[in-house]
Amino acid sequence: MTKLDITSKYRMNSGYEIPALGFGVCPADVAEEVVNHAISVGYRHVDSAVGYRNEEPCAAAIRKSGVPRDQVFFTTKIPPRQLGYENAKKHIAATLQKTGFEYVDLYLIHAPYGGKTARVGAWRALVEAVEAGQVRSIGVSNYGVHHLEELEEYIKETEAREGKGKGGVLSVNQVELHPWLARKDIVAWCKARGVILEAYSPLVRTLKKDDPILVPLAKKHNKTTSQILLRWSLQMGFVPLPKSVTNSRIEENANIYDFELSAEDMKSLDIGVYEPCAWDPTTSKD
Repeated sequence: MTKLDITSKYRMNSGYEIPALGFGVCPADVAEEVVNHAISVGYRHVDSAVGYRNEEPCAAAIRKSGVPRDQVFFTTKIPPRQLGYENAKKHIAATLQKTGFEYVDLYLIHAPYGGKTARVGAWRALVEAVEAGQVRSIGVSNYGVHHLEELEEYIKETEAREGKGKGGVLSVNQVELHPWLARKDIVAWCKARGVILEAYSPLVRTLKKDDPILVPLAKKHNKTTSQILLRWSLQMGFVPLPKSVTNSRIEENANIYDFELSAEDMKSLDIGVYEPCAWDPTTSKD
């Protein structure tokens, strides 16, 4: 296995690189403070969303960090149930205005709700934003295999009609991923196409911190159960997005590069259950 460290990156289908560890951000009222701390300890990937109302404080922290803009990867998302071409265009423009950034590294469709026309319309707006230089890479979040196949079909049809690249390039699918929700169907689909899988709720919202599957591994490696989960995510080839507002936890979540889970350890975490700890739009049929 390639040795990983906090500076490790993966190349996306877009040609741009994405840091292998991200910082998941939620509460807007503390976002600037916690992002500032995360950057100070080495994170270079900040995950925000229009729906979290935290784009502005995240951008402020990035600007104040002293780290050059091109060295911090910034993600945001078109809000759930606000898809469609015109809505997406408005959100993209608003993001650039709120953040003051010249470009967004990664813009995602936050959830597939709204029907095919709305999904495809939002995607078309993202493709145009890439062509305009406003966004570097685009992707989706909470897409199940049927949503991904719908998008792939749209991309192929558009390219057949308008030329290569005109349908856009799918770089990322961000979904809830952890041993209790390994989503092997979605993972297989994405890996076969070089689509990066970002893992939100990689710590299962701490619901499993004392789980008997994790505790022995934590003792074996002299790590916390959270660190075991994040290391599992990295070794699965995912980009985990741990979320915390506590400085010591932010540091702990980045301290996952001085050990490695064995093949046996990894196998013990292949438990074959389907237990989302958050919402699950991947099953949506609308």
